[in-house]
Amino acid sequence: MSTASPLTTSGPPGPPASISKAERSLAPDIARGGMLLFIALANVPLHMWGMTTDQYNHFTGQSSADHVALFIEQLVIAERSRPMFAILYGFGIAVMASRMFARGLDAKGVRKILRRRSWWLIAFGFLHAVFLFWGDILAPYGATGLIALFFVHLSDKALKKWLWGSMAYLVVIGLPVFAFIYSSPPPTTTSDMPPYLLQMITGAVISPAFNVLCLMLALFLPLVAIGMMLQRSGWIDHPSEHLPQLKKVFITGMIVNVLSSLPYALLSLGAWEPSTPLFVGSIYLTLLGGMYAGLGYICGFALLAHKLRGYGRRGVPGALAAVGERSLTCYLLQSIIMAPLLTVWGFGLGEDIGYLTAFGVAFGTWLVTILVAVALDKAGKRGPFEVLLRRLTYGPKKS
Repeated sequence: MSTASPLTTSGPPGPPASISKAERSLAPDIARGGMLLFIALANVPLHMWGMTTDQYNHFTGQSSADHVALFIEQLVIAERSRPMFAILYGFGIAVMASRMFARGLDAKGVRKILRRRSWWLIAFGFLHAVFLFWGDILAPYGATGLIALFFVHLSDKALKKWLWGSMAYLVVIGLPVFAFIYSSPPPTTTSDMPPYLLQMITGAVISPAFNVLCLMLALFLPLVAIGMMLQRSGWIDHPSEHLPQLKKVFITGMIVNVLSSLPYALLSLGAWEPSTPLFVGSIYLTLLGGMYAGLGYICGFALLAHKLRGYGRRGVPGALAAVGERSLTCYLLQSIIMAPLLTVWGFGLGEDIGYLTAFGVAFGTWLVTILVAVALDKAGKRGPFEVLLRRLTYGPKKS
């Protein structure tokens, strides 16, 4: 993945211009659109309630079909969406930086804009966690972006050093600690306060705490660096020029995907009952393999975009791309739909439901976001949250 390092020339910056549809690469948008389905499926169990959990934090009282559905989700989806999100987030940072460098902005100016955007992402994520969903992921990526913005002007060689250094730290320290935390049972609440007030307090506490945890453990930093390297390499922007590499990473990624998650996924079928150390080890293996699997999925979406290139932004690829163009809006829209529908503070439909039903709700929610994104696309409009974030990052348009 080696190309020339980004431009670092200084000069008068031109006014920032949004990327037109003609300038956008199809593969990253298709990858983001597919990733959002993974996110919906991964998040929906956090909206389920009213049931006890077993020693592996799975809801009890599930049918055989529910166990099979959970097995499939944990085999090929669980802990894949966050790595995909982190890699594509790094890819997006690199795209923004390269465009600003090309317009004559120096490294200091680029970092200033990216820093402002990262802080606003943290703010978006905090509000999301407080008012809708305590499992928000925007804020941790924004926090990671505050560190990753110092990578944008580095040479490929220097960026690789940061990648391997942060990856070594993550594998040896970050993931083992996170796997141990992940294996802990969720806290039991016996508070008499109103459910929505409890949701707000929980989100207000968890969001900054998780930000700090992600930074301390470097949970996303190497993945963001990988995303930056992907942008420099052209693998995703120009998949036709890198088909052998993409196929190799996709195939090996899917093998790692299944092998690394199989022990943990088998828990949902009751196929084994490991001791606590082995349980934590299965989580660690899933997290570790999930990073490479996430990269594999992104390469797979790039191959799909290459295969469907004749359709352009029409049909199924066009629908996925429309979601990908509006990934921030569609991500938040998932919570706007699922949280009030399922949670105890909303309509409460998530009480005692099975995993299969919950995944069906998640899939239906993702389809709704597709309809919304396609409607906005046909109307020639960007996602409202993309527009808001851009305005807050760059300021109002100057006439």
